[in-house]
Amino acid sequence: MADSELLTAEDVRLMQDMAQRVTAIRPDLVNSDAAYGELAWNWGRGHARAGDAWRRRLWHDDAGELVAWAWAALPRRVVLSDGSATEVKGAYLTYQVDPGHSALVDEVIDWFDTVAAGLERTVVPTTDPFALERWAARGYGTDPEALGDQGSWTQLNKRDLGDLEQPVLPAGFRFRTADEAGPRAVVQAHLDAWGPRAYDVEAYESVRRTAPYRGDLHVLVEAPDGTMAASAIMWLDEVNATAEFEPVGTHKGHRRRGLGRALLLHGMHRARAAGARHMTVACLGAPGHPAARELYYGVGFRKFTVDAPLLKPAGH
Repeated sequence: MADSELLTAEDVRLMQDMAQRVTAIRPDLVNSDAAYGELAWNWGRGHARAGDAWRRRLWHDDAGELVAWAWAALPRRVVLSDGSATEVKGAYLTYQVDPGHSALVDEVIDWFDTVAAGLERTVVPTTDPFALERWAARGYGTDPEALGDQGSWTQLNKRDLGDLEQPVLPAGFRFRTADEAGPRAVVQAHLDAWGPRAYDVEAYESVRRTAPYRGDLHVLVEAPDGTMAASAIMWLDEVNATAEFEPVGTHKGHRRRGLGRALLLHGMHRARAAGARHMTVACLGAPGHPAARELYYGVGFRKFTVDAPLLKPAGH
């Protein structure tokens, strides 16, 4: 197997299967990038445009079961929905190692250092002490900017679905599903919430084709004028009876009206009806980014794990 082989949809399914296995035994070792739903979302929305810059390596045990994987995003040009473009110059690694094969983290590091040689390299490691020790020993250190008050470190939040409030919307607003709203409205809802992104109808159709996507678990709030004022996708992991919100966003012109709170509660009711017993959602954890965190705390989520990036400078 070539170290620089491109990531495929079949690879992502294997990676998701492994994420489900690890979640069942050590959910604290599944960082948000390697979660079942996050893998589908990142693959679906990006592979058509960024896939030629995505390299992967898979490790199997003697029985042929996947026990480790590494997904490197290499330098590329990203064109956004408003026509502007940004140049990604560094390399970013997502990976997962089965807890029973923890020594493979050294092979993951070797592979990443080879495929991204000479570039600035970023990785969000698992919280496993052995893995953290090995990354540090190989020259990966904390990124002070990422860890600051305005930093980019994230936290995964979790709650059970045993006791849920009923959602309340302002007069004239109503809940919709992506199947009802249609692709163009769904994409516009995402852009209205997040600003210019490398996301369009083609990317959304790719998301729809991922194995775990369900249009009835992609929910929106429609405003009286027909605008989709908030949206959220839920990814149901039936094996572990969990569901993940990713992404969640509210139209910039409709914030502070309780729409996000109502949508989250509505979504959790639908997820529970679909078989989920627990819910997760990731957000920025730094003190300077309180909005999403407070929204999630307000509907019962609490911090579960923290994902902090490590950095290796270019040329090292």
